[in-house]
Amino acid sequence: MGACLGACSLLGCASCLCGTAPCLLCGCCPASRNSTVSRLVFTSFLFLGVLVSIIMLSPGVESQLHKLPWVCEEGAGNPVVPQGHINCGSLLGFRAVYRMCFSTAAFFFLFALLMMCVRSSRDPRAAIQNGFWFFKFLVLVGITVGAFYIPSGSFSNIWFYFGAVGSFLFILIQLVLLIDFAHSWNQRWLCKAEERDSRAWYAGLFFFTFLFYALTVTAVTLMFVYYTHPGACYEGKIFIGLNLTFCVCLSIVAVLPKVQDAQPNSGLLQASVISLYTMFVTWSALSNVPDQKCNPHLLTRLDNATVLAGPEGYESQWWDAPSIVGLVIFILCTLFISVRSSDHQQVNSLMRTEDCPAGPEAMQQQQQVVVCEGRAFDNEQDGVTYSYSFFHLCLVLASLHIMMTLTNWYRPGETYTMISTWTAVWVKICASWAGLFLYLWTLVAPLLLPNRDFS
Repeated sequence: MGACLGACSLLGCASCLCGTAPCLLCGCCPASRNSTVSRLVFTSFLFLGVLVSIIMLSPGVESQLHKLPWVCEEGAGNPVVPQGHINCGSLLGFRAVYRMCFSTAAFFFLFALLMMCVRSSRDPRAAIQNGFWFFKFLVLVGITVGAFYIPSGSFSNIWFYFGAVGSFLFILIQLVLLIDFAHSWNQRWLCKAEERDSRAWYAGLFFFTFLFYALTVTAVTLMFVYYTHPGACYEGKIFIGLNLTFCVCLSIVAVLPKVQDAQPNSGLLQASVISLYTMFVTWSALSNVPDQKCNPHLLTRLDNATVLAGPEGYESQWWDAPSIVGLVIFILCTLFISVRSSDHQQVNSLMRTEDCPAGPEAMQQQQQVVVCEGRAFDNEQDGVTYSYSFFHLCLVLASLHIMMTLTNWYRPGETYTMISTWTAVWVKICASWAGLFLYLWTLVAPLLLPNRDFS
């Protein structure tokens, strides 16, 4: 009897792995939507790739791999040998990160093409989007194994530029999410202050606005202290000065009377969030300057065992502060894409997501469905709540962005070193400028286009 029950349990698990998304979380998250669960599972695939990349960056992994004679070849010459062994160099360091992120990007790009023009869950392709997770995992594993057999050659150099472009676009997506988050935050707290007639909500908005501006000023001061020197580092001074000036100008524009009339919810809270994020991107850009005088992350090269090296013989700390902060922001923004829909129609149109459910009747109907079925429900029979293709494209860009973040935006050079270049600096600085312009457009668009509805 016990064997029969165990066999039935295994069959139930297998049906869940091959079935729809609600079946995966029906026991612990019965109130989940089909669309939300699917996005979370795809995001977990991405995070799994990130975890593998971090493990391959660990210093102790190489010694452990060499203890397995059936994994690594003895020589370091060819990436693939006829016996089937792999050069451990391709399993470690930046080359492992490049191949792992290439596999995740290829996986999500495949689904972006496959899910084009899916309108509702009645489309047969929606079943592939929301189910068959075990087979999807096998596909991801297969692509990953194949990626590690890609010959070194010029793969890393070419893929670096793909990563730079993709990361540039993902930085803009992060900024859009931050703008939407700040707008929603400000709007909800103002509504609570008016409903409850309490000044505590206004005090909270003032506190966080002051805190973000204080952190922005602190960041500017520290960047001038550690990333510039008298008579040198003119590029860094110009970048910091320009972005500080742009942030001040945007803060002034956000509180202009005409802007307030057209955008009642705009204010200094949003401007402070954007200013702080702009300074983070500036800090991240300055950490890639290939000049030891202007970049404290570059250290003098002492031996031949370095992995990251600048063009003048400098090496960089692998896990520096900008990379750690960038990794945290990446995780939060990726989860934000997976679980949240905006309160603003313009952001939903840009991100291809649904409007937030506002009515209690809709929530009551959803709860009734959950009670009847005992698990998550299909909320896309009449229409998809997000663009499947655009969501997968966002994960493609996220894969490229995390690849650049984990490798500190260093370009692969000869002799398996990583070279800091001005390309990474300019990509990040241009991304910060594009983000500031995007926020400025959200402020002045209702004034420049009065005939359009920006409510």
